[in-house]
Amino acid sequence: MTHLYLGLLLFSFFTTSILVIPFINILYRLKFQRQKQTTLDFQDKRTPIFDKFHSQKSGTPVGGGLLVVITVSILFALIFPLLKLSNIYISSNYQINPEVFIIFFTFISFSILGLYDDILKFFGFKKSGFFGLRLKYKLLLQILISVFIAIFVNLYMGINFIYIPFLGAVSLGPLAIPLYTTIIVTFANFFNITDGLDGLSCGLLMIALFAFWFLSSASLDTPISLFLSLWIGSLIAFLYFNVYPARLWLGDVGSLSFGATIAVIAILLGKLVPLIIVCSLFIVEGLSSAIQIFSKVYFKKKIFPAAPIHLTLQRAGWEEPKIVFRAWLAGIILAIFGLWLGLS
Repeated sequence: MTHLYLGLLLFSFFTTSILVIPFINILYRLKFQRQKQTTLDFQDKRTPIFDKFHSQKSGTPVGGGLLVVITVSILFALIFPLLKLSNIYISSNYQINPEVFIIFFTFISFSILGLYDDILKFFGFKKSGFFGLRLKYKLLLQILISVFIAIFVNLYMGINFIYIPFLGAVSLGPLAIPLYTTIIVTFANFFNITDGLDGLSCGLLMIALFAFWFLSSASLDTPISLFLSLWIGSLIAFLYFNVYPARLWLGDVGSLSFGATIAVIAILLGKLVPLIIVCSLFIVEGLSSAIQIFSKVYFKKKIFPAAPIHLTLQRAGWEEPKIVFRAWLAGIILAIFGLWLGLS
């Protein structure tokens, strides 16, 4: 099966590569481009750190995540039925149809939420004082979607455990649904926060997906392995245009979807501990923003010169490619460590 997965990865890569340039041209024609942004502190005073380092990115097309979501979804819908009709053995840890449903429900529902937010941002809604979805409404929708996913995997699919390295599977009991909901919402938002430098979030995601691809293959889960093969191939093609200086940005349509989906993959595989290790940099980025907001609201002062943490590194004089490439190297080591724990 490894030979097949590698071939499908390449097929997904070449398919996305053919589509990406026409897609970028469409985004330009639709004026689906990054807007000029101004960041404000808790007293509504302008904070120039973000603007200083990112003003030149205005006008870059946004929405590459939509291309990846559509490409992967269509390819899976075409290829998976062919595999079922062939003589290729298909194995899964759960019933195949519910597993495939929940993966794509997460992948597509969070992308629709992100696309709606992107559309509001880029088509003049900020003039009415409603710049995208208000945070509380966006968070509420994420929670509602995540609660449905958590209930589905817990009650319908019977998943209520976490695998602890060296100890084995531990039942979560009634904690399963709130824990799964929290993990999905957290990773959707933390990935979104990380998506601030050219190639940072998707480069780290590519590394993380390779790790989980290995874990899914080791557990003989064909649907997840196939999905990850197509996702990785499409993501690499996107990443070619996302590295510094980026010609295409992911957008919320991709960042919310990708963060939530990798969390659901980890839940299905029972690999939440490897998820936390492999995706540690997403957690660091997200927590730095959360801590900064908490401190500014309740203590009226900042913990970091800027948040998320990659802005602090830029302020300290690190060039953008230097931050991204060193994050990738850290991501590789974390992925190896997470794999080691996941296979223990």
